[in-house]
Amino acid sequence: MVQHEKYSGAGRYAPSPSGDLHLGNLRTALLAWLFARSTGRSFVMRVEDLDRARDQGSAATQLEHLASLGLNWDGPVVWQTERIDAYAGIVRQLDEAGHLYECYCTRREILEAPVAPHQPPGNYPGTCRDLSESERREARRRIAPRSAALRLRFDEPHREISFTDGVCGETTGVIDDFVIMRGDGAYAYNFVAVVDDAWQGVDQIVRGDDLLASTPRHIALQRLLGYAQPEYHHVPLVLGPDTKRLAKRDGAVTLPELLEQGETAQSVLSLLGASLGLNEQGARVTTQQLLERFDEARLPREPWVWHPASPQ
Repeated sequence: MVQHEKYSGAGRYAPSPSGDLHLGNLRTALLAWLFARSTGRSFVMRVEDLDRARDQGSAATQLEHLASLGLNWDGPVVWQTERIDAYAGIVRQLDEAGHLYECYCTRREILEAPVAPHQPPGNYPGTCRDLSESERREARRRIAPRSAALRLRFDEPHREISFTDGVCGETTGVIDDFVIMRGDGAYAYNFVAVVDDAWQGVDQIVRGDDLLASTPRHIALQRLLGYAQPEYHHVPLVLGPDTKRLAKRDGAVTLPELLEQGETAQSVLSLLGASLGLNEQGARVTTQQLLERFDEARLPREPWVWHPASPQ
């Protein structure tokens, strides 16, 4: 068991600084805030900036936009790039405990490899799991100068994991030996998110339901590291008029774009509240008023379809 500090309970929001937050991101952030504040939890903010394509300028703008809607958080913002040593230390502990192995496969090789009937397509089939040392030496030579990725080794009894989601109900997923460090040395999201949630004392996670399938992996890692399992609430996404995931093709979908069209931060908050059934369309509201009306049991269970010309 990897040792870690104990923290009090909290909810969180963890944006990736790759551009302006769109309505779907803002709606999820509002929900995460409402869930946390309505249950007496603190609310913490984390910037997931490990990807080299991210930048602090974009992150600062995102935080400004969240604050302009009336969302506040407790304590300083956590930046993942400032926690590299912590991730490296846990990787060393996992390696010393025999939980890691090198993987030399490309993404294409994994997708084309046959998998067991109970495993979803794309799950890792265990190609490099039990290679001999001589086979590993040959594989390192074959992929040079590319380096091997590191995968977690899970025992068979832990391959299927069930949990109760606050929104989606009973959910079961099949896990694989997933990557925690890529061949380029970058730490994987599934690894650092779990480590950071535990370090920040997060025991309530609210995020889009497109991430529901990755949750069994997080739970498996939490058990391996000896972390308490948070409660999960996977909320419906915001879709564009074509009922596909909201994107730039759908017009003015970010806060700056909406402001350019004459909206205000307050009117955007009202729009988001209306999409959650917390206020009438166009009504002037504050985050505190939304918090007083918030009830998870009454949240919409279907995606919100955004129509720019006539928001509903």
